[in-house]
Amino acid sequence: MAGRRRWSTEEILDAAAELLRTDDADAFSVRKLAAVLGTDSSSLYRHFRSKTELLRAVADRTLLTAMEGHRPEGDWRDRLTALALCVRDAFARQPQLAAVWGRYASSGAGSRLIMEEVLQALRAAGLPDEEIPAHYHRLAVLLVALVSSDAGIATLTPEEREQGLELFRVAVLGADPERFPALAHFAREVHPLSADRRTAFEAILAAHLDRIEAAAAQGRLDGGRSRCAEMPGRGHS
Repeated sequence: MAGRRRWSTEEILDAAAELLRTDDADAFSVRKLAAVLGTDSSSLYRHFRSKTELLRAVADRTLLTAMEGHRPEGDWRDRLTALALCVRDAFARQPQLAAVWGRYASSGAGSRLIMEEVLQALRAAGLPDEEIPAHYHRLAVLLVALVSSDAGIATLTPEEREQGLELFRVAVLGADPERFPALAHFAREVHPLSADRRTAFEAILAAHLDRIEAAAAQGRLDGGRSRCAEMPGRGHS
């Protein structure tokens, strides 16, 4: 009797990614993946110690895909903007994995490539080294939140999307002006979360990069003042 086929790590990740096109992280299970591959769960646990480790590896491959399409060009802002859009587009092709990334994060080669590029760009921005880790963390949190939010909306069916738009219109246009005067005033200009996501994504990212640029400029200013104060003869008549 022929033995069961031995699946490679890459083949397991391919199958898991395909399964996650229709299943979210909660519905996904190693047992279900094993059934798709025609094997048992124990054979998969030889490659991954847990469901979480497997999901992290699948998400990391999406980051690797994003980095394959990323070419660091231009100044630090251009590099960070291009990187963010590459990551966004990579997860847009498989939105279920964005929720996996947002929940479980990643610690593989893809994650390291992303971290390296972001840290290099922040250093190129002129930030003091001691401030870069904090700025990296804030930018990473923002990117994960934006990408996960965009991907979550992308998983809606056309029927769910239309129902959401109708509920939004009822809630906003039907707001009682006595109780919600500001909402009633801006009702026709307020847009649902699903509207023009790319423009909103880029505007939010740009605003955050403005803050980084201001912090770098302040750091240079403070550094210049400090050097002036240390120059011989300063402060003496």
